[in-house]
Amino acid sequence: MKKKIVLIEDDQILLKALNMELLKQGYEILSSIDGQSGIELVKKEIPDLVILDLVLPKMHGFNVLELLKVDQNTRNIPVVILSNLGQIDDVKKGIKLGAEDYYIKASTDLSDLSKKIKKLLA
Repeated sequence: MKKKIVLIEDDQILLKALNMELLKQGYEILSSIDGQSGIELVKKEIPDLVILDLVLPKMHGFNVLELLKVDQNTRNIPVVILSNLGQIDDVKKGIKLGAEDYYIKASTDLSDLSKKIKKLLA
């Protein structure tokens, strides 16, 4: 059975690129372009992994992460943050709130990211 990944990302170009890269790797991909519908999608689908942007419409990614980690049904789903927020405080906050890993968009190659995702889901 295919591993399921939910992408919560509002940048359409990046969303499309991530979608194509992860589909090539054989994952089932579902996506949302804002924090609120992202939470609903994760709760409905219970994916194997969530890739989460932080600066999102309707609800900030840190709030999304907090809500996913306090919900009994979603707390054990690994969340990987992929954001332009690159300050050390943001990275520390993301990890403290329960993210598995934190990647800065500007310095992350999609093929490297997909390799790291493969390891996480192995």
